Amino acid sequence: MTDPTARAPDDASEMPENETTEATTVAPEKADAGAPDPAKEAADFRDRWLRSMAEMENLRRRTEREINDARTYGVAAFARDVLTVADSMDRALQALDTEIRGNADSGVKALLDGVELTERELLKVLEKHGVKKLDPAGQKFDPNLHQAMYEVPDPSVPACMFAQVVQAGYTIGDRVLRPALVGVSKGGPRVAPGSSTSGAASAETSAKSNKDN
Repeated sequence: MTDPTARAPDDASEMPENETTEATTVAPEKADAGAPDPAKEAADFRDRWLRSMAEMENLRRRTEREINDARTYGVAAFARDVLTVADSMDRALQALDTEIRGNADSGVKALLDGVELTERELLKVLEKHGVKKLDPAGQKFDPNLHQAMYEVPDPSVPACMFAQVVQAGYTIGDRVLRPALVGVSKGGPRVAPGSSTSGAASAETSAKSNKDN
């Protein structure tokens, strides 16, 4: 028979040894479950910092590019008007051939030298601000840079090469400020193999269009 006076264990000292050990080992794990991980927090902070640095660098480059574009292309309208002055001086110099210059007196020669010097200085100032003169001599027709006004029959020159320059062209930065007006050769030998034919077709089309107009 069971002893009615027997007393059930009511404290940890009377619990079995294996149950006491399990309780003491599980409790710390439950207590540390919600603690932050310093290594993970450091990795997240470094990732956010790198992203912020990359965004700031992109912003700096974009702002610098916009400022440079504003400086370069902001004067495009003014530069285009100044080109008329350069055209006038160029036409004045082209109107006098070598014979006339050779027979001119010292005063006229000094005047011509002054006009040539002024033209060179003007081109230097324009180039300082990103405006460069196009020199199509000896080049093929490029519809992005040139505008064909007419065709010149010349069998000694390859087809669709520049035969005459009616008006000089200019670029500003990476853009065309004003295309060069040119006359292109017609009836010469074929262009060397490997060269693009798009320029030839564009030159012929452009010349015919201007002729019809």
